[in-house]
Amino acid sequence: MIFDEEINQTIRYLKPSGIRKFFDIAATRKGVISLGVGEPDFITPWHIREEAINAIEKGKTFYTGNRGLLKLREGICNYYQRRFGIAYDPEENVIVTVGGSEAIDLVLRTIIQPGDEVILPTPAYVAYAAIIEMAGAKVAEVELKEEDDFKLTPEALRSVLHPHTKAVILNFPGNPTGGVMTREDYEKIVPILKESGIFAVTDEIYAELTYEQKHCSIAEFEEIKDRVIVINGFSKAYSMTGYRMGYILAHKELIDMILKIHQYTIMCATTPCQYAAIEAVNNGDKDIGEMFIGFKQRRNYVVKELNRIGLQTHMPQGAFYVFPSIQCTGMTSEEFCETLLEEQNLALVPGNAFGEAGEGFVRLSYAYSLDELKEALRRLELFLKDHR
Repeated sequence: MIFDEEINQTIRYLKPSGIRKFFDIAATRKGVISLGVGEPDFITPWHIREEAINAIEKGKTFYTGNRGLLKLREGICNYYQRRFGIAYDPEENVIVTVGGSEAIDLVLRTIIQPGDEVILPTPAYVAYAAIIEMAGAKVAEVELKEEDDFKLTPEALRSVLHPHTKAVILNFPGNPTGGVMTREDYEKIVPILKESGIFAVTDEIYAELTYEQKHCSIAEFEEIKDRVIVINGFSKAYSMTGYRMGYILAHKELIDMILKIHQYTIMCATTPCQYAAIEAVNNGDKDIGEMFIGFKQRRNYVVKELNRIGLQTHMPQGAFYVFPSIQCTGMTSEEFCETLLEEQNLALVPGNAFGEAGEGFVRLSYAYSLDELKEALRRLELFLKDHR
């Protein structure tokens, strides 16, 4: 390679996203149904879109402060108090970011030093491991098991704690498994986190899609709250993926350090989108509720059908993914997805894209219309008849 010695070697050997690989293949084929994208199919509610349009029409297109508009930060803090009973100060504890992805990057680059380890429960969202490695730390994977409902157990957490452990990533409700942690589940691991003194980085982007009980944030536990860093955003709850609006909630000292990276690399989130987010966070509870009903109906339908056609599928308690086992076919996850795409023009994501613990599973997103889901499941049933 021409630039082999001149490229950062961490980047050189970083694996491309396993999700994007199948998106790219599917994009070259006609008639493909793709259930791979983690994006709601609902159009952003009009009253939210209107605020972005109004901001542009009124010339509200200049930089905001690095932390984001104060009205938005106030709205975010009111939202966390209103929905989850957790208090944060809009002047001290919040940064508005360009989506949850920037938030993850900022947080990990701020707290990680060379030689650190970060515990990553897997199967996990594909970006975590890559961002941990780019920040200069080692990934310490711990397997979330189907028999545990894809929860992080205290035994599993203790098994990977190390003197160099700096943080644990918590993503509940989880992508790709749909697993959740209840207050009772967190009560079992909070003493371990307190004793170890590590950071808990909790990505709560699917908080509003918790189906059987109210979402519980580990930030509710005051004894460790100073070492909890909350990441959230507007993409999933309000169907605002393209607006790229996220945020971080954390102790003031952490926010002040995180801000340094944010102000040098991004400066501020897009101004018209911040105005849209103000409308969403203050007046979007009804929209959340309506989309919640739709997603729950789809979840129930998809899980029932997958089990009927012979793919053992755990009932996810959150998010908008199912993670069925494909072990009955004798194929690897990648073989299954490649053959399915070739024979039935149906694109799913292989489980090993989310870490080794995902092998033997595939991820199917039900953030699509019922008509698309019905046709996808029809094709999947035909495929299974030939490959069981």
